[in-house]
Amino acid sequence: MTKVHKPRKPIRWALYLMLVPGIIITAIYSYGAIIGNVIAFQRYNFTNRGFFGLFKSPWIGFANFSYIFALRDFKRAFGNTLYLSVFSIVLGILVPLVVSLLLNEVRHTGYKRAVQTLIYLPFFISWVIVAGIMQNILSPSSGVVNHVMGFFGIKPIFFLADPKVFRAVLIISNQWKGFGMGTIIYLAALTAIDPSLYEAAGIDGANRFKKMLYISLPGLIPIIVLNGTLSLGSVLNSNFDQIQNLYSTVVYSTGDVIDTLVYRLGIQPINAALPRYDLASAIGLFKSAISFVLVSVTYFFAYKFADYRIF
Repeated sequence: MTKVHKPRKPIRWALYLMLVPGIIITAIYSYGAIIGNVIAFQRYNFTNRGFFGLFKSPWIGFANFSYIFALRDFKRAFGNTLYLSVFSIVLGILVPLVVSLLLNEVRHTGYKRAVQTLIYLPFFISWVIVAGIMQNILSPSSGVVNHVMGFFGIKPIFFLADPKVFRAVLIISNQWKGFGMGTIIYLAALTAIDPSLYEAAGIDGANRFKKMLYISLPGLIPIIVLNGTLSLGSVLNSNFDQIQNLYSTVVYSTGDVIDTLVYRLGIQPINAALPRYDLASAIGLFKSAISFVLVSVTYFFAYKFADYRIF
């Protein structure tokens, strides 16, 4: 019996070569940077010789962690970060979900596409530009919002300098800028639902609301679980670009978060001759450890209750 030799598939070296730049960049910035975590356990001084002071700075154990945990500013920033992150995660799921379900029921294609474009555009606008727009709109003297409030006899509010309302400004502006992206994701997931399910439900007498409730919403459960899982991993990562461009010293009590505190301690120290990279690294390592635990726990519950698997 004659053996049939299958032709060997050619090795596509060009495709493997295209992966090399991405592998190198990932190795340097994602894995090589892990070495820098030793700075969190040192009194780091980059002027010392030896790989920019990495191997010559004195070891001080957990002294940097003890220092940052004792700071009143750190406790305040940690609480503000959790507050803003929880609202951002919850609203970041609910708002796009509701909008996508409503848009999915729109039958006029032109109107539907126009709305999608309008809500998606803010995602591409820089926070620097958005901050300038908000400062003009929310100005207590010339802002549109305060002018409208004045018609109803409401006194002007300095939204960006009032700690009581500054959090609301951050939450609302963050949702306005980002919910369009989430809406697109949910709309894409809705297209994967079998249309025959809607037809069968219509034959059984289900109206559009019941189709949405019993077909569309259950069909989005996997993507909702995925978004929630990925979001919890960054629960301690507030939107630094947004807050840095909007806040000031008068709203530190409600607007200062971990990322802005790291910026002030590590890059703009007040009472230090050199930047405190060691303190910034300690806070970053603390955030990474908490995020790792949260992601691990979330993946466990996602697998247990939603049958979600990574592989």
